[in-house]
Amino acid sequence: MNMILVFLSVLSFLISLTRAYFAGDLFYIYHFCNNTVNFTRNSTYQSNLNLLLSTLRSNATHGSSDKFSEGFYNATASQDPDKVYGLFLCRGDVSAETCKDCVNFATSDITQRCPLQKETVIWYDHCLLRYSGISFFSTMDTKPAKAWQNRQNSTGGLFNQQVRNLMNEAVNQALNTTKMFGTVKKNYTASQTLYGLVQCTPDLSRHDCSTCLRLAISSFDECFSINIGGRMMYPSCNFRYELYPFYDDPSIVTPPPVFLSPPSPGSVTSSKGKGRKAIWIAIGTTIPTICLFILLVSVVRHRRRRNKGLALEATRHFSDENKLGEGGFGPVYKGILAGGKEIAVKRLSGSSGQGLQEFKNEVTLIAKLQHKNLVRLLGCCLDGNELLLIYEYMPNKSLDVFIFDSTRRAQLDWKRRISIINGIARGLLYLHEDSRLKVFHRDLKASNVLLDHEMNPKISDFGMARIFGGNQNESNTSKVVGTYGYMAPEYALGGVISVKSDVFSFGVLLLEIISGKKNSGFYLSEHGQSLLAYTWKLWCNGEALELMDPVLKQSCMAAELLKCIHIGLLCVQEDPADRPNMSSVAVMLASDTVSLPQPTQPAFSVGRIIARSGQSSSSYSKICSVNEVTLSDVSPR
Repeated sequence: MNMILVFLSVLSFLISLTRAYFAGDLFYIYHFCNNTVNFTRNSTYQSNLNLLLSTLRSNATHGSSDKFSEGFYNATASQDPDKVYGLFLCRGDVSAETCKDCVNFATSDITQRCPLQKETVIWYDHCLLRYSGISFFSTMDTKPAKAWQNRQNSTGGLFNQQVRNLMNEAVNQALNTTKMFGTVKKNYTASQTLYGLVQCTPDLSRHDCSTCLRLAISSFDECFSINIGGRMMYPSCNFRYELYPFYDDPSIVTPPPVFLSPPSPGSVTSSKGKGRKAIWIAIGTTIPTICLFILLVSVVRHRRRRNKGLALEATRHFSDENKLGEGGFGPVYKGILAGGKEIAVKRLSGSSGQGLQEFKNEVTLIAKLQHKNLVRLLGCCLDGNELLLIYEYMPNKSLDVFIFDSTRRAQLDWKRRISIINGIARGLLYLHEDSRLKVFHRDLKASNVLLDHEMNPKISDFGMARIFGGNQNESNTSKVVGTYGYMAPEYALGGVISVKSDVFSFGVLLLEIISGKKNSGFYLSEHGQSLLAYTWKLWCNGEALELMDPVLKQSCMAAELLKCIHIGLLCVQEDPADRPNMSSVAVMLASDTVSLPQPTQPAFSVGRIIARSGQSSSSYSKICSVNEVTLSDVSPR
């Protein structure tokens, strides 16, 4: 029975991974970067562009009653001369979820493909995204153009005429809809059906839409006259035809189940014969299912043993000399695979208080989330009570190893620290707004930020993370988890969880990175108050630069440091409504011209517990930990 339960659990997980894979399989088609019009890094234009892309992502995620219902949204950011114009258009037949996934991916992908170009456009199978420093709204644009064709030749003139007729009918249909989107299918032969699709951006006039589509179709004779499928893409319109269904056609249904024909009037079938026939039918359908089940169980068991075996060999049977540290999940070990690849293995501790649910939570989340500022999962193992997570190895361990160490913090100059701050912000922004799932981390802290060989930050430990629905921004929980010193007051005291809870944690972490001091232990120092209270006092007295870690004096720019302190104080304000969201934080960090609001007084004392003199950190955490809220210092990975 246990084996069956494990199998069903793993099978469910594998199915979810498969769905995630196919849902994320956004087919890239083409992109254009205008290299004659560029901007400089960290300029006002780039800040405005970041704000615009965040706006497009937000409207793809949350929707808009006037635009998103049509799978289309356009927006601007800032004022001339650095104003940015942008839009997205989703294919008229795709779901809101697919549209959201495509737009979210496109806003990240285009900045990688066209990092400094002011004018860009990118096409995918499900959407297009476009932005420019010059207004193009409600304007018909036929450049740049991209043509694609099927390599297989058509049968000649009759086929070509059929396509022309099909596309003309689709254009007429599109012009009679608010979406400016039309699909038509026609029988080509007794066994073949011809499918066509046309679409314009809905901000065009009907006249311009008609002109754009007919110009695209007129290129048919030049580009597609001897091919059985093809498409033409302009920034303002596109068309496509194929001899197979390439769009969501509600009239295409799955074939009905096949039933056995009843016996002919002349035949004689006894009830016993019918019963025997039914038995053989049942056996014929059941045996393959059983065989598949056994096969999958064998695969799962093989993979499970293989992963465990690899972990055991790589870590020398979890030897103490390979131990990197101890986290809330359990001990973490360094391993080296046969090919020389380094890995980190987290092993569930029986006394950790965490179990299968937290394990599955972390595996499921990290498998679905892919971002350069999130740690990457390489494998996992479930074998009885043995639960293992296998990650990419982070040679520079975790952030707390550097910023809270009197010697190592000198390795983090201001340029490196601001890079780490920006990376953490981008990772959180992805979790909150840009990923397929809306995720609240709930345990963001210095020890949960790992550093790769180039000191790039990667957020880790998703065992306590919470997934929210597309439009859900807040929830209550009776089970408070996380780490005192980083928890927002409304969460620690009232169990109210929201994106603003993670923002609070980010603000605490930001001030820790600047000062090199722990918020949770700062009140034990000579200042006699929390890090947040001390920062607020310095800010109000005009002495905020006193917060700076002394090792930064040679590398720090005063104006940039003051801006970061300002942002940190905005993030830790007591009222969640006053805190910015992560998209705003990212823009504020990237821009030197954005006007920042004045912060209000932060929450000073959330979960403050003072350890007895001489008490070790490990015993301290055991005495003071409640409701799975940890006070322990997690050692490096």
